[in-house]
Amino acid sequence: MKKITPQFFSIAGLFFFWGFVAASNDVLIPIFKDHLQLEQWQSQMISFVFYVAYTIGSILYLWICQILKADLLEKMGYTKGLSIGLLISFIGVLFFIPASLYSSFLALIIGLLIIGLGFSLQQTAANPLVIKSGDESFGSQRLSLAGGINNIGTTIGPLLVSYAVFGQSKDIESLNNLMYPYLFLGLLFIVFTIYFQMIKINFSNDSKISVVTNLQNIKDVIIQKDVWMAMLAIFTYVGVEVSTAANLAEFAKQKANVSTSEIAPFISLYWACLMIGRWASAADVFANRKFIKIFFKILFPLLAFGLFMIILNLNNKSIPHLEWMFGFIALLIVADFISEGNANKQLILYAALGLIMITIGMASNGLTAVLFMVSVGLFCSTLWPCIFEIALKGKKHNSGLISSLLIMMIMGGGWISILQAYLSKFVGINASYSVGVCCFVYLMIYGIQSMRKLDNAN
Repeated sequence: MKKITPQFFSIAGLFFFWGFVAASNDVLIPIFKDHLQLEQWQSQMISFVFYVAYTIGSILYLWICQILKADLLEKMGYTKGLSIGLLISFIGVLFFIPASLYSSFLALIIGLLIIGLGFSLQQTAANPLVIKSGDESFGSQRLSLAGGINNIGTTIGPLLVSYAVFGQSKDIESLNNLMYPYLFLGLLFIVFTIYFQMIKINFSNDSKISVVTNLQNIKDVIIQKDVWMAMLAIFTYVGVEVSTAANLAEFAKQKANVSTSEIAPFISLYWACLMIGRWASAADVFANRKFIKIFFKILFPLLAFGLFMIILNLNNKSIPHLEWMFGFIALLIVADFISEGNANKQLILYAALGLIMITIGMASNGLTAVLFMVSVGLFCSTLWPCIFEIALKGKKHNSGLISSLLIMMIMGGGWISILQAYLSKFVGINASYSVGVCCFVYLMIYGIQSMRKLDNAN
């Protein structure tokens, strides 16, 4: 079977949207915090409602399946489900008009909640579709490739949103222009909605993705150790990935005196780090010979970093001591070779390196601390596809349900962000990153546990 099929490319564009909004939230946090004089934990409601929306969406999805006594996506079709999700997100984008014109924090929160609900439906369909879009043994690499597209959005988003608000100024005079990048994104939602209405993605009977609709069966699936551990892994992974970035503005402000108007390039770099890591992992999809694979694994992350540099220069932004990134990227490439594309090995190794980076960032000062904290993104890069592959591997049944349960756990991005921000009130922003340390420790435990189970099965 092919490593990648044409249907993959028909859904990969959605990953750009998810990344653009998710990363832009990290710029909105300090902007609204300063403009409305919010506390750190209050500003984190931006992340909280966006990621909790995924959980609400997943619960609604399962509830509708209960009512219909059938899998909603299979009943109406995957492409129609993607179109409906896009339309829901478009409605959310419209709330950025009052949020911008009237500096309305409530309108912003409602808009992000609705966008997240739409994204929840899109991801419930899209992630298993990507895994099924070719040889399933390369499922995590395809998700990494899709994640690389996602991170083009995460790299561009913060810079565009920051430019829309600040322009060439260092002060926030008005939020009126904030709406424009989001309205443009909404236009893309409509374009993709029309596109998905015009095509169909079909699967053979042995590749269908179904959701269990009986409540007792759902409970029976959740209590399986490998399922609830995978759910907790997604919760902690998304949590540490999002909270590291969401609290980065305050961290950089206290550690290196980086102002709100200057933080966007650092946030963009953090999310670009995920793009770099995912492009490195995705090299396996494009290479059949060992020499070419080695070449691509070195070339792709450097190309991704080059893309970030181009985007940064186009926005007339700069980051001091950016040459440090070559050392971090070299470490990533070595780790990628050591993991050999094995999801369990990569999960354990990358979680360990993420733990090391976040610890050094906490122990350092100045721009050194900020750059080490930014580098955490490199080692968060492929944890999502690794967890998804481990969780769905060998699951001939219930893959749709497990996918929905994993999507539900995206709420970790909201809960852990706000937990860290609230904790910072008592221990300071630096010590609050111990929350991220705990997340990486659990991810290592999950990887080790999964590897032991696989070894015992063999």
